[in-house]
Amino acid sequence: MAAKRAAQGTGSIRKKTVTNNGKEYIYWEARITIGRDPGTGKQLQQSFSGKTLKEVREKMQAAAVSVNEGTYSLPPKMTVGQWLDIWTSEYLGNVKPRTVDLYTGSIRNHIRPALASIRLTELNTHTIQRFINSLQTLSPGSVCIIYRVLHIALEKAVQLNYIPRNPANNCVLPKEEKKEIIPLNDTQLALLLQTAKGSEVENIIIVSLFAGLRISEILGLTWDSIDESSNSIHVNKQLASRPHIDEKMFVSPKNGHSRTIKVPQTVMNALRDQKSRQKAQHHASGTFWHNKHNLVFTSENGDFYSQSKVTHRFRMLTNIAGLAGVRFHDLRHTYAVNAIRAGDDIKTLQGNLGHASVAFTLDRYGHFTEQMKQDSANRMEAFIHTTLNL
Repeated sequence: MAAKRAAQGTGSIRKKTVTNNGKEYIYWEARITIGRDPGTGKQLQQSFSGKTLKEVREKMQAAAVSVNEGTYSLPPKMTVGQWLDIWTSEYLGNVKPRTVDLYTGSIRNHIRPALASIRLTELNTHTIQRFINSLQTLSPGSVCIIYRVLHIALEKAVQLNYIPRNPANNCVLPKEEKKEIIPLNDTQLALLLQTAKGSEVENIIIVSLFAGLRISEILGLTWDSIDESSNSIHVNKQLASRPHIDEKMFVSPKNGHSRTIKVPQTVMNALRDQKSRQKAQHHASGTFWHNKHNLVFTSENGDFYSQSKVTHRFRMLTNIAGLAGVRFHDLRHTYAVNAIRAGDDIKTLQGNLGHASVAFTLDRYGHFTEQMKQDSANRMEAFIHTTLNL
């Protein structure tokens, strides 16, 4: 019969004797099981020693209480690098592949070279702050991403009671400058649509401009997501990024929640046109056609349409239209601002855009709301003076 494994929080005490220069010395040693190594599954034990049985027993009992209450921390031999290896291999299973790439890249290029050799229990806020300060050649946004990766990894170590608190708390980060949102004005919007007319990305542009979907959400649309009877689109997935698309075609939407949005007739017309174009492509491709995922937007043979291809085609169109520098994501911003102009409230806009919170939407677009309120007041003032002669 196999020997039973020691239960967490249990321990043993034994009397030990050592000889030094011909003289015997007696001391007491206790060992206690504190859990299992997340990486190997092996038992983790901590030992205590003292001159008297009472001293050692008290140490062991205090540790046992801490283990059973879930407040005992891992022995100090585990390094930050070892913990990061465990965290990336064991605790990122539900994270999107593109985010995993971001995490592992930050660890490999920045966190590991600076902090890997430090013992996990000895990592402190000052050391992390000094590390953050050393990244001054990077942009504030990049520094904040690296910090967040480290903070998340250490927070998991806190949750597992490997360390009592997160040493990355209370660090001072460089201030991130908000990128100015520059939506297309009405003239630019009309010029873009005119230039895109008949192009292979025309309908993709229309869906972004008038439904506000992200490029990955548009390319991840399948025909069963389109409800023509109610003029609505169910956004429940997005196309995976190129390095991972062979492993997994789709990933969940950005904030993890699906949404159904009502769209204007112009968008539905564009989708009907897309269906007609796709049927023609299918007919021309014959047996080479393979749209097995029932995608709305595909290449000539039914394969998925990559983000890089869309952005390349879009850049060509904007250069022709004299709109060089306009990004595809600016179409989503244009949708948001025009939705506000059309009278949409922030809560409705948040839902349509798929933002995690109203606060985020307000932070992004609230100033446009205030500007439009001021414009309304100015128009009323002009009306009072010019029409009423007051």
